[in-house]
Parts: sequence; C-alpha cells; structure tokens
Amino acid sequence: MKKVLLAIIGWSLVVPVLAEHVEPVPFGDMEQWVVRYIPESKIIGGKTRTLYAIGPTDTIRGGIPYRYGQNGNPWSMSDAYAVVMGIHKAAGTVSPEPRQDGRGTACRMDVKMMEVVVMGFINIHVLVNGTVFWGQTIEPITTAKDPYQNIDFGVPFTKHPKYLQLDYKCIVSPEQWIWRATGMSASKKIPGHDECEAYLLLQKRWEDADGHIHAWRVGTAYERWVKDEPEWINDHRIEVHYGDITGKDFYKPYMGLDKPFRAYNSRGEIVQIEEDGWAEEGVEPTHAILMITSGSYEAFYGKDGNCLWIDNVGLVYE
Repeated sequence: MKKVLLAIIGWSLVVPVLAEHVEPVPFGDMEQWVVRYIPESKIIGGKTRTLYAIGPTDTIRGGIPYRYGQNGNPWSMSDAYAVVMGIHKAAGTVSPEPRQDGRGTACRMDVKMMEVVVMGFINIHVLVNGTVFWGQTIEPITTAKDPYQNIDFGVPFTKHPKYLQLDYKCIVSPEQWIWRATGMSASKKIPGHDECEAYLLLQKRWEDADGHIHAWRVGTAYERWVKDEPEWINDHRIEVHYGDITGKDFYKPYMGLDKPFRAYNSRGEIVQIEEDGWAEEGVEPTHAILMITSGSYEAFYGKDGNCLWIDNVGLVYE
C-alpha cells in the first residue's frame, strides 16, 4: 500500500510538468536570415551597407524596401533602409552570430552611435538600439522626427501562453548616464541607466467609427536585465501575467499602458494604439506584441556598447 501511495504522489508531481509544451516561434531559432546589400548615397560616402532580417533565407541587392510579415514570419527589427530628402541611408544594429557553445546561430543586438558624415564635413550622430519585434517596418523610412510612424506593431494572436521562453546573454554598462543623440542637435550625456529587456504584451483590440484603434491589455510578460550575463542562459522563462497587474509586487511603471505603439487601421492608416485599460482574466486576446531589445529607452536615447544575444524563442503552454 505504501508503494502505491508513493507512486500516486510521484505521478501527481510529474503530470503538470508533462502537460507543459513549448511552441517555437516561427524563425525563432535564428537559423534563417535575409541578407540585404544597400548602396548609400554618394553625399554621405557612397558605401554599400549590409542589413539583416530574420526570415526565410534570401539575398537582396540594391535599395529595395523589404516587405516584412511574409510567409508566416512575424519578425521585424531596428535595421532599416531610409530615403530622407533624396538621401539613401541604411542603419544596422541587428545581426546573426554563431554561438560559442556550438548551438547554431543567435541573434545579436547592439546599441550603437551611428555617425553620418554629409559632404565630408557635416557630422551627425544618432543613437540606435538593436531591437527585434513582432510587426512590420514600412520602408523606406522617410523621416526621423517620429520613429514610430513607420511601424505596424503586433501580429494577430488568440492564445494564452504561460511563459515566454528564450536563450540569452547580455552586456549591460554599469554607467549611470546615457546618450541623447537624435541627429537634430549635438549629442548630450544625461543621467540614466540603460538596460536590456524583453516583453510580450497580449491585447484585445478593436477599431471605432473614426478609425481609432483601442485595446485592453490582456497579458503581460516583462523582464529587464540590469547587469552582465556573459554566459548563455538557456530556456529562460518570463511568466505571462493576466489581467490588471498594477497591484502586484513585481509591477514596475514601465510595464504599464503608456507604450507609443502604432498599427494599421482598416483605412490603411498608421494610428496610435490606445490601451484603455486592463482586461479581466479570461478575455481572449486578438493581438500580441513581442519586443526584445538591447536598450530600454525610447528612440535615440541609450548607452552605446550594450549588447543582447537571443536564441530559441518560444512560448510555453499548459
């Protein structure tokens, strides 16, 4: 009888583990990449730059806007092709890199200070975070005044995952200052600490009669890495919390509803996603935004030298 009871207890402990399963995110193993060779305008040096995109293996040569969201691929990124006032420019902060532990290819994201020299003497500096996310960048970028107006954030999504799972390592500067470098004025050091972060936001969206997109926040998985993690941490899990999390002990203001995200409405316009509140538990999402970045500040702010590597991105379900 004692053996039977022990067997039952053992089985009850094992069942929840066996019930979990990991669904890999499309192209989340980081083994397939698009390589883009883009010639820049002669007025800024005329070099050919290499940009990358997570997606079905391909090579693209020339100043050709890339169409994100094809072939079931949810990924977009901070690498972008721009044509501003007739000047062709490419900026890259994301790249594939072989893992030192021999486990294939990873995605590397850098925070970089981009230097643009115009006609050999006008020197412009812009701080760019390395970022990958679910959605699409609408190329070519035509202005740097509002970096979010060319991005459609999120993909259709109706599931309820328990965790976001990924392999990662990172370099995070201990400096208590960051750059403000917008390209519109001289670069400036200001107080702050830049950190790497990953988050998954589940939303229930709808559109009103005026074309405005509204949303309730259904689920939130959020983590920031505040110091170096120089060795790979595999199968790291970030829990998805459902409903209103503002009263939880883990809640931080940056997990809230004030993200500057945009999306296409039914009229083909990019508009602000207005998160009106927190959904009750059990509400089914309609969209998901996954964001993984080497810098936690808004565009043009951060600490150059920070770096985040990720691999094997998946979602865990019960």
